[in-house]
Amino acid sequence: MLLETLIQRIDHTVVTGNPKRAEIESICYDSRRAVPGALFVCMEGAVSDGHDYAAAAYEKGARAFLVSKDVTLPDGAVIVKTPNTRVALAAVSAAFFGDPAKELRVIGVTGTKGKTSITYMIRAILTAAGYKCGIIGTIGTFDGENYASAKNTTPESYEIQRLFAQMVRNNCSYCIMEVSSQATKLDRVACIEFDSAVFTNISPDHIGPGEHADFEEYLSCKAKLFAHAGHAFLNADDPYVEAIRAAATGTVMTYGIVREADVTAGNILLLRDGSRLGVSFTLNADGRRYDVTLGAPGRFSIYNSLAALCVAHHIGVDMENAIAALKDFHAKGRMEALKLDVPYTVIVDYAHNAVSLENVLTAMHGYDAKRIVTLFGCGGNRDRHRRFEMGEVSGRLSDLTVITSDNPRNEEPMDIIADIVKGIEPTDGKYVTIPDREEAMRWVLANARPDDIILVAGKGHEDYQEIKGERRHFDDAETLYRIAEEMGIARK
Repeated sequence: MLLETLIQRIDHTVVTGNPKRAEIESICYDSRRAVPGALFVCMEGAVSDGHDYAAAAYEKGARAFLVSKDVTLPDGAVIVKTPNTRVALAAVSAAFFGDPAKELRVIGVTGTKGKTSITYMIRAILTAAGYKCGIIGTIGTFDGENYASAKNTTPESYEIQRLFAQMVRNNCSYCIMEVSSQATKLDRVACIEFDSAVFTNISPDHIGPGEHADFEEYLSCKAKLFAHAGHAFLNADDPYVEAIRAAATGTVMTYGIVREADVTAGNILLLRDGSRLGVSFTLNADGRRYDVTLGAPGRFSIYNSLAALCVAHHIGVDMENAIAALKDFHAKGRMEALKLDVPYTVIVDYAHNAVSLENVLTAMHGYDAKRIVTLFGCGGNRDRHRRFEMGEVSGRLSDLTVITSDNPRNEEPMDIIADIVKGIEPTDGKYVTIPDREEAMRWVLANARPDDIILVAGKGHEDYQEIKGERRHFDDAETLYRIAEEMGIARK
């Protein structure tokens, strides 16, 4: 494709060289991937600036460049200058792949908590209704045929458009994607018109160096999605729902439990059946009532299901069929109850900050457990205050905390554990420290009591531990099942 054709999508360009002679065979923003025929897009990041690598991309054969500030390159380079190369990357990527989003109905899900669960709930409903769906999110991507791991919740715009194109080739009708605040801030979802968008909730998170300057910016980035969605589904019980509503340009439907909303839940009952936890409620929608039973616990699971059912209603899926699709739903590492032959419950969840951990443990308190035992660690090379906060939450809400290792990265695990202990000690909560995560799991199962709820938190869907720059395979659920097999308590 000629560069001249691609840059027709970009506003306010200044071109040096002849774009009519530049044939583009690939697009990249990492100079290590530059090849002859590549368009190299220079983007400024938190750690490095792509403009500093333009010459390296030229050395590898790239002759076409998108920039937002001046670069010096040898003769033969075609340089296209535009104010925002991130938006430009989105625009040229969409054109390069033939505007695949126009062949899909794209559903975006944003908020602090619940994005992954809602994304997979929507997929479960649509799949049961006969629609083929792609997925983009924290757990990974699915193009209709193949799964792949994900580095970011929402990848760069080029990767999104590439995935859209693959979904179209694989005959997907829908793409359901998590949209992070970083994705809107960094224009990763620019040039996408969403069929619909879901707002889950918002609380202070991702605030600090390299992320958001303050909560106001975080909220603003969440709200940006709704300016590009035909339909908005909003959590009426969230304190910031009106800020999101103000940004919405399409139709709005609300859902909730406490406040007045278009779709609501009542008659809530918490369910415990052997090692499984769940919830039931009455769904009120369109003047009708439906009985709903979920195999996932807690009020947040109700909110997640309400959001997914709103989307199902919009699409036209029969509500009874949509409800049936959620009965035994679970997403990997999201309140995932293990199937064990034991008189207690083991839950694996991704809760990796204080807000998420408090939500999960508060939900556990509704199930009349004899003890709540929480096993978790914290990541290395991250804000130490998160360790103190998670320690405080677990000490306050757990009967016993088992402190172990998570992804220590380049820190010493015992230093991280010491910070968690500092958070626990003022609460007088009981705790033990077992640095090796597998050993900690083995200890917890060996010392479990009837009617315990054991929460293994922090890693969820992740299948690795990062130690001293090396990623080693480690999957919480897989490891727990293997230990259970050795102990003879795995369900046959």
